Amino acid sequence: MSASPHPLAASVAAAPGSPAGDEPATHTGPVRRFKDPHYAEVEPTLGELRGRIDALDAQIVALLAERAQCVRDATRFKRDAFQVAAPARQAQVFARVRTLAQAHEHRFPGLPDVVEATYRTLVARFVACEGQFFEDTEPLKP
Repeated sequence: MSASPHPLAASVAAAPGSPAGDEPATHTGPVRRFKDPHYAEVEPTLGELRGRIDALDAQIVALLAERAQCVRDATRFKRDAFQVAAPARQAQVFARVRTLAQAHEHRFPGLPDVVEATYRTLVARFVACEGQFFEDTEPLKP
């Protein structure tokens, strides 16, 4: 079965005079604008936007590392594999982050879907790791 083309493939043709597959310029102004007159730009160039995204990524990774340490420590409070998986807690987390994302949807339509999908992947991997950590623990003696 062959992969279907990306939905934007038809509209991603190279601009006249630009070679196909060229990356966008990073130190010049925009070449498109949003139709919404209330749209507020974040940065004046793609290079500055990418720098900001890179800085945000560094913060996100640091926060994920902090979250990971909490997940690891939570292993000490679990009695078995079901408690490690904690399906009710997972459902709470997915609902909570989706609600948090809804408060920002005006800035990025569809953000709740992106956030929920991201957290489903994140939590699945954390649960798998916690299962491994669980094997490295032992019950406390009464």
